[in-house]
Amino acid sequence: MRSTNPGRFAGLLYVVMSVFGFFAMAYVPGKLVVHGDAAATVNNVAMHETLFRLGIASQLIGQAGFIFVALALYQLLKGVNRRDASLMVTLIVVSIPIAFLNEVNSFAALLLIHGSDFLQVVDKVQREALAMLFLTLHGRGLVVAELFWGLWLFPLGLLVYRSKFLPRFLGVWLGLAGMAWVILSLTGVLAPQYVNTVDRYSQPAVFGELVFMFWLLIKGAKPTAEVAEVTSA
Repeated sequence: MRSTNPGRFAGLLYVVMSVFGFFAMAYVPGKLVVHGDAAATVNNVAMHETLFRLGIASQLIGQAGFIFVALALYQLLKGVNRRDASLMVTLIVVSIPIAFLNEVNSFAALLLIHGSDFLQVVDKVQREALAMLFLTLHGRGLVVAELFWGLWLFPLGLLVYRSKFLPRFLGVWLGLAGMAWVILSLTGVLAPQYVNTVDRYSQPAVFGELVFMFWLLIKGAKPTAEVAEVTSA
């Protein structure tokens, strides 16, 4: 049964999947990871393994669910420009297997922390250091995914700007958010010592994505008659 307000449905999916993402990428690391202290981090993960595993599960659910977010936005905006809408879907879908494979680093860290039988030849201090290495690699994997989290916002912002049924300022803000994600990703590759600074200054731009999803959820959006005619043509 087709939703009477496709924008509100897309917004609902967007918000729900973003909650999973926030839990996995912000809440769980904030509770467990102690930067520069491998022993403390490993101890936290060992003591709160369920929380750590919930973080992995949330990341998988959120990323898989974002396929449906992209499809819902495609249905909403394909009448504006089908090519740009297809590009939007392609760019966000590319990031999903990157994020999926990145969770292997989390499982590797768990294996090291548990000290499985075949790892008994490695002493505890070395296992802790290796576990921290995999947790760090997990963070670097997200840096790669961030590039596509930014790139998909460019066609999305353009579609919103041209749509005539959504405010143009949202399209501009989404474009700025895309630029912020791309810059943040490249900073993580080229100058990781400045990531925290760039992240702090990029927050007003990134906030545009949050505004967009809640705009859709609260106000909804429907293609205009003109756009609907193009879609059905």
